[in-house]
Amino acid sequence: MASTHSVEHSRGIQFLNLKIALALITGVLMLMNIYFIFMIAPTDAVLGHVQRVFYFHVPIAIMSFLAFFLVFIASLMYLFKRSTRWDSFAHASAEVGVIFVTLALITGIIWARPVWNTWWTWEPRLTTTLILWLIYVAYLMVRSYAPTQSKGAIYAAVVGIIGFVDVPIVYYSVVWWRSIHPSPVVGPFAQSDALDGTMALILLYSLVTFVFFFAYIVMERMELKTSEESLGRIRFALRKRGQ
Repeated sequence: MASTHSVEHSRGIQFLNLKIALALITGVLMLMNIYFIFMIAPTDAVLGHVQRVFYFHVPIAIMSFLAFFLVFIASLMYLFKRSTRWDSFAHASAEVGVIFVTLALITGIIWARPVWNTWWTWEPRLTTTLILWLIYVAYLMVRSYAPTQSKGAIYAAVVGIIGFVDVPIVYYSVVWWRSIHPSPVVGPFAQSDALDGTMALILLYSLVTFVFFFAYIVMERMELKTSEESLGRIRFALRKRGQ
């Protein structure tokens, strides 16, 4: 018993050290990223300074895709193994993914207003992204309103698997349908000369920065979920003792 407690304590310290290191690295990367975006990145001749939103918007959108891909994988693993760790990972990734896709919509709107002269238009990329947001908000609602925690995990896993279908649709929307949205600058359909060298390097750096930021947030959310579950067990034990 003491040995098990010692191992768990050691793992907890290792996890805390990893989280602190990740937070420090993320903070440094983010500060440098802001400097590169606002001080080094060239100002677009047509769009002006609003074009700098691009260095946030694209990595944030990619992080939302990554989050929902992880939800897809973790949901499949949960249905096969019924491990609460996979369910917790899927839940944390979904919550972080909803945050990122919300920010992707907001930054897209900020960019669209001066460029398209409107805050919103029902073009394919924006519409499919909004649908993606609705799917994963529904994922979180299914978990909250299910009759039991286990059923909520199963229902959410199904939503997480099916809902991922919209992720490639969002990416390919500007290829499949005529749209005023700019063509892809990263990925298989991006042109090799879509960005000049400096812009491409800063975008790549920004993407790496947001990967670290994403990993840190997911780790924080999983740790919080573990604490919530432990608190729930304590409350249940106290109620049972009180009866």
